[in-house]
Amino acid sequence: MTPAAGAPATARPWIDDPFSEAIRTGRGPLWLRTADGRRHRLDVERWCAPPDAADRSLLERCAGLGRPALDVGCGPGRLVAGLLALGLPALGVDLTVAAVARTRRLGGPALCRSVFERLPAEGRWGSALLADGNLGIGGDPAALLGRIAQLLRPGGRLFVEVEPREVDERLTVRIEDAAGHRGPPFRWARLGAAATAGLSAGAGLVETERWSVLGRHFLALTRLPEAPGRCVRPRGPAAGPAGPGEPGARY
Repeated sequence: MTPAAGAPATARPWIDDPFSEAIRTGRGPLWLRTADGRRHRLDVERWCAPPDAADRSLLERCAGLGRPALDVGCGPGRLVAGLLALGLPALGVDLTVAAVARTRRLGGPALCRSVFERLPAEGRWGSALLADGNLGIGGDPAALLGRIAQLLRPGGRLFVEVEPREVDERLTVRIEDAAGHRGPPFRWARLGAAATAGLSAGAGLVETERWSVLGRHFLALTRLPEAPGRCVRPRGPAAGPAGPGEPGARY
């Protein structure tokens, strides 16, 4: 199935597909549809609700570090708002204009920008979040972990949500809604704890904690004093628009 009628000729994932409308309304259902026909549910309603106990386990760990936090793929902004409520400076980053707008309506600062573009305070963030499956961003977790290591200060921590079972997949997927409308294809990844920990060393990150709450599973990865300091930006539509001038990008 092709993107909905009226979509731009060069449609962009997360932007020119059903995801933006779901974030505006706060309702799904939405799925990631893989090339082999599998579907993975996207929990839109939870993302648009206040933080739950699993989210709070992330927020409290960020707050415990006492340093500004970066939420990569912030979506509708519940974690950014939760960090601010704990008195911690925070910034959200997301490619979807609707997600950034919703984050700002909650009172949270957010940039409409790819994580692989230039970001404020590079190398000085105390913590970063990759929740809700965002380890899949770009379909190249090694590159993404390397980029996060660039953004963190030495000793800073990445709190990453992983799949509940041990998987290590690189996929081509589309966003799909209940009516069967699908957006453009893009690369994604799904990793369990072991695969994530295995990739972290090459990025200059070391696992320092592993926990689960409400059936969700997380790792804490700490940036070593001398991280490799390089990453390879994924190529193709998953990398997002080039340059800092995306709609709504300001800080």
